[in-house]
Amino acid sequence: MKDAGRRWVVDGLGDAGFAKLAHDLKPSELWSLLLGVMEQRSRVRSPTAVRQQWESDRFVHPAPVDQRTLHALDGHLLAVAKDFEALELSPLAPLATCSSVALTSQNRSVSTVRGTEVVSDPTNVLALESAQRLRVDPGRIVRLATCHRCVRAQPFPKLPGFAAHFRIFCLTTAGHETKDRALLAAALVEHIELHLSALARLEQHGYAFGKREVTLLTTAENESLGSRIADAVQGAPVSMGSLEHAYYDGLRFRIDVGRSADETLPLIDGGAFNWLHALTANHKMSFVASGMGAQLAACLFRAGAASASP
Repeated sequence: MKDAGRRWVVDGLGDAGFAKLAHDLKPSELWSLLLGVMEQRSRVRSPTAVRQQWESDRFVHPAPVDQRTLHALDGHLLAVAKDFEALELSPLAPLATCSSVALTSQNRSVSTVRGTEVVSDPTNVLALESAQRLRVDPGRIVRLATCHRCVRAQPFPKLPGFAAHFRIFCLTTAGHETKDRALLAAALVEHIELHLSALARLEQHGYAFGKREVTLLTTAENESLGSRIADAVQGAPVSMGSLEHAYYDGLRFRIDVGRSADETLPLIDGGAFNWLHALTANHKMSFVASGMGAQLAACLFRAGAASASP
């Protein structure tokens, strides 16, 4: 086991036992073994223990926003994304959906004992769907959208609106790249403008976001492309900056909104990703993904939300 700080996990099994579970058993054998273990543990679990977990476990607490509010919010966001096919995703995705193609740890996702994981980032799931469609028809452009509840296992700020599970509005665009990276540039412009339109629509329905700050971050080799994108965006000025985060494929945008006259909060994030290169075995495929913290918007920027937030 590589992580010496978690050595206690394997102390009862020993290195050989852990290696057998981690590497040697066939997946179907491992899933069956773990299901049997959980069945035995559930048999001796009391209702009191279940209630105590309900009260203390951050993963199972209800969302801090009324469901009707979130339902209406989804409707407004998906209405703006009228040119994107809206998918209702499963709560589960294949094991390693994020960690196999992105620079992230599996420990950030909640893994199950059936070879799946709870969705922690819908954009990775939409990349899988896009790859499947492009394998059938490599010449098409795939535009997908979803509003989805995610679960992430890493610590989160103890601030209103932040939780272990939350709702996010996502857009993705995928396709075979064209001359001068026109597909990538057009997709990023479309995503930025669509999110700005979503903010404007929500402000017609009881939300107030204050000022918008749009920032486009690029690596040195993508500065010229970034300038093209920034010049093409309508609806808000775009400032440029340097991208140093390897999670993105050379281009990233952020839209911060104003909580007060002197404070902004990053509500929307997106960029280019190389995930389709591995999923389709085709390095000429481009993929753009973006997301808005929908639950965060409902908690912090909706009329009367301050008094309703925890």
